[in-house]
Amino acid sequence: MGTRDRSAASKPAWRKATQLVHGGTLRSEFGETSEALFLTQGFTYDTAEQAAARFKGDADGFIYSRFSNPTIAMFEERMCALEGAEAARATATGMAAVTASLLCQVSAGDHVVAATALFGSCRYVVETLLPRFGVSSTLVDGTDLSAWQAAMRPETKALFLESPTNPTLDVLDIEAIADIAHAGGAKLVVDNVFATPLWQSPLSLGADVVVYSATKHIDGQGRCLGGVVLSDAEWINENLHNFMRQTGPSISPFNAWVLLKALETLPVRVAQQTANAARIADALAEHPFVRRVLYPGRADHPQHAIAKRQMDKGSTMVAFEVEGGRRGAFDVSNALQIVRISNNLGDAKSLITHPATTTHQRLSDEDRATLGITEGLLRLSAGLEDADDLVADLSEALDRARRAPTIVSVA
Repeated sequence: MGTRDRSAASKPAWRKATQLVHGGTLRSEFGETSEALFLTQGFTYDTAEQAAARFKGDADGFIYSRFSNPTIAMFEERMCALEGAEAARATATGMAAVTASLLCQVSAGDHVVAATALFGSCRYVVETLLPRFGVSSTLVDGTDLSAWQAAMRPETKALFLESPTNPTLDVLDIEAIADIAHAGGAKLVVDNVFATPLWQSPLSLGADVVVYSATKHIDGQGRCLGGVVLSDAEWINENLHNFMRQTGPSISPFNAWVLLKALETLPVRVAQQTANAARIADALAEHPFVRRVLYPGRADHPQHAIAKRQMDKGSTMVAFEVEGGRRGAFDVSNALQIVRISNNLGDAKSLITHPATTTHQRLSDEDRATLGITEGLLRLSAGLEDADDLVADLSEALDRARRAPTIVSVA
């Protein structure tokens, strides 16, 4: 194969933005500037003895792209440099990352505790899929530390949470929940998508495993699917590596290459998206058609003190509730000219969705009410457009919805 970039010895001193351009680079004999795309299923060996040694684990080298691949390895190493993790495995999607991170460490008879406020598919894994294989689960109010503690059992093997949560942007105390997990002999898995690896570092707060949907900010341009699981080398090697090797939720080399190149611009994109989100949140809070705004960077957020302690900035995401319930939310969404309706997030384009009828529509009315997902709630992912244009677009849409004859303001 090729060789590591000759400047790799400087890597420990590099800051995040530099790591995201140069970290993990593996060059072929051609000395290419851009990272190479190894679009191959398998690899050849110089001798039968070399093949045997690689399969046995006695020699380094690639065997099959379902197990590992040079392009995928570069993406994984660059993510490790960003996250401060020892090891990582890239997956085909974010949900593959979540599912693998849990299934690889539990067996029938084990128990998992998770926050109630989860993305709908994550709740399915915890609430429906795991119990099918004899792994019981308990959902708790993620903001209530006593609920986490009360849910712990001798057979509890993993705790799982998102912070900030999807879609109401609750901020959970990762350090305190990690302490509860470890006191009970369990591992804490954190979905860090909404915070991004730039604004929150769960491993430094005590989490054991971090997962991402790389489809979101890491790609950030709506091109491909991907996910990644990060942890210490021992956990990856003893739990995740063989699980992925045998079950195959692997990312394609092409998608890994797209994500690898996208990491180069991640700091620039996320910084601007976060600035736009903060500006939008402040503007929405002043509009008479908006009942409430949820943004971790604002002082009126219910967990602002925790957010200030464990997040560097307030996220690219904003949740807000409008008057008029579902009709009001639909009227606002339909009136937007720049912001597009989509259930995706973290994109260069600003996107809006109505969680009650999209990402969380499978939940019962009671569960949505418990989570604060009202019919008037909208989730907005701030993009890279001009902030003034975004504020104007949202303000005009809110004004039009407010004037709609079917809307009755509810006090």
